[in-house]
Amino acid sequence: MLCFPHTEIPEQPVDMEGAQGVTVRWLLANDQGARNFHMRRFTVAPGGQTPRHAHGYEHEVYVLEGRGELWDGPAGEWRALQPGDVVLAPADEEHQFRASADEGLVFLCSIPGEELRGR
Repeated sequence: MLCFPHTEIPEQPVDMEGAQGVTVRWLLANDQGARNFHMRRFTVAPGGQTPRHAHGYEHEVYVLEGRGELWDGPAGEWRALQPGDVVLAPADEEHQFRASADEGLVFLCSIPGEELRGR
C-alpha cells in the first residue's frame, strides 16, 4: 500500500499543442504500481487552458480548487466549473478545461491504465 504527499511527485508542464499554463503530476501510474487506473493532478494557471481534444477512453474529473469552464463538445457550449464539481468525459467526446482569468483551476483526473486503454 502507498500513502504519500502529492508534492513528492514532480510537477511537469503539459506539452501539447493548445495547452497554455498547464502542469500535471502523475500521482498514481505504472511507476507507483497502479495498473488499472491512473490518477493525475492538473493545475491550470489563471487564463490558462488544456488543449481541446478527444481520445478513445473515458476519464473522470474532480475539481479541487479555483474556477473555470469546461468545453462540452457534444453540447457545443462552455459549462462553469467550481470546487466540488464532477465531470465524466466519455470516450471520443471533445472537451477542454480553462481557468478563469483571475483564478487558477486545480483538478484530479482519473484514466484507465495503459493496459485498459486499448480494450
